[in-house]
Amino acid sequence: MQTRSSSKFVGEPSTNPTSTNPKRRNRRRSKQRVEPFALEETPVVTMADQRTMAELLRAPTEGYAEAIVVPPIPAEHFELKHSLINLVTSKQFFGFEKEDPHAHIRYFNKITSTLKYKDVPETSIKLMLFPFSIDGPARIWLDKEPSRSILTWDDLVSKFINHFFPPSKTTNLRNEISNFQQKFEETFSEAWDRFKDLLRACPHHGFTELHQLDTFYNGLNPSDQDSLNSFAGGNLLERSAQDVLKIIENKSKVFNLRNKPIVSQVKASNVDSSEIASAVASAVTSAMTAMFKQHQVTPASAFVKAIEESCVTCGGAHSYRQCPATDGNTFSGYQDNIQGYVSAAAVNYNQGNTGYRP
Repeated sequence: MQTRSSSKFVGEPSTNPTSTNPKRRNRRRSKQRVEPFALEETPVVTMADQRTMAELLRAPTEGYAEAIVVPPIPAEHFELKHSLINLVTSKQFFGFEKEDPHAHIRYFNKITSTLKYKDVPETSIKLMLFPFSIDGPARIWLDKEPSRSILTWDDLVSKFINHFFPPSKTTNLRNEISNFQQKFEETFSEAWDRFKDLLRACPHHGFTELHQLDTFYNGLNPSDQDSLNSFAGGNLLERSAQDVLKIIENKSKVFNLRNKPIVSQVKASNVDSSEIASAVASAVTSAMTAMFKQHQVTPASAFVKAIEESCVTCGGAHSYRQCPATDGNTFSGYQDNIQGYVSAAAVNYNQGNTGYRP
């Protein structure tokens, strides 16, 4: 008699249906396939570095490379003079809103184009001098650029212009050019100079020469348009673009020559008139002062003297109390002869006796 345990030891196949369960087989196989996990040992930090703690905690002195990479210069004994650096720093670009980065690049190119050194490329001189030509926000911008990210002069100009001349500024200038209008009381020369300043401030506007001339002509007032047509000998738009540009430039120069003497004469006349007005005012003040003094002092004494020495009855040079016409009577004779006094006073006044006073 075989027992269940003995059958397992002998190796006979078991008739138990549970032994043929595929899940159990897979579970057993999965347990057998699990490989043991081996933990990696972390390396032990060795104390080979003999530096002190203060030296290890000190800030690093590497990684301060400039953004601009200057190519190696083959020339020997080359250095930038202090006079040249001072010339560049005399007109720096700060990066404010009203500053024009294009104008700064043009001015910088004008200065560096005069420098000629043997075996030294001009672009290398520009890359070395450009950091001295900026300051303030512009200097901060250059310091924030990644190290060794500017390799050529074209890269520097491209990054500089795109940062300080954003697309929004380009859009505003393009709209201002397209909607150009001559201002009130603005001369033809002033309008043409202002239009050229707008074009110069945005050199990448993209307008053709024909579009520029047509925009300027349509923005002028009717009188200046007629003047341009008379300069052209007919319709200005029937001439070529080069001829129209020459006509506008010649008209602008002629109007400048005409307006300068007029302005100088007006300024001179204003100065002369003010001086004359000042002199006249001082003279009038002196005359009025003398007149007031004369009327306050001299005429008053004359009036008192005339009253004291003139007779009210006959107009003689004596007191009315001693008048022979009244026989020495004072008030009674004067009162009785009141009608004669009035008549005598009227006659003396009509004859021009200004010294007579009642």
